[in-house]
Amino acid sequence: MRFLVFLGFILAGMLLFSQALAMMELPDMPGDISFGGATWHIHIPVLFSLGAVALSGLIIWAVKR
Repeated sequence: MRFLVFLGFILAGMLLFSQALAMMELPDMPGDISFGGATWHIHIPVLFSLGAVALSGLIIWAVKR
């Protein structure tokens, strides 16, 4: 159960950070997900999001210690 909660936080953090990073218009990285149609486009920067979530997790872990 605890793992599922942790996984949910990771996924939610990835989604939030991906939207914030998309506004910064960073260069495309390997592993990024990008798809769209004629009038819409979605770009999810996976590596930047994972890095940001991992960094925030380390900061929270260090503060709790």
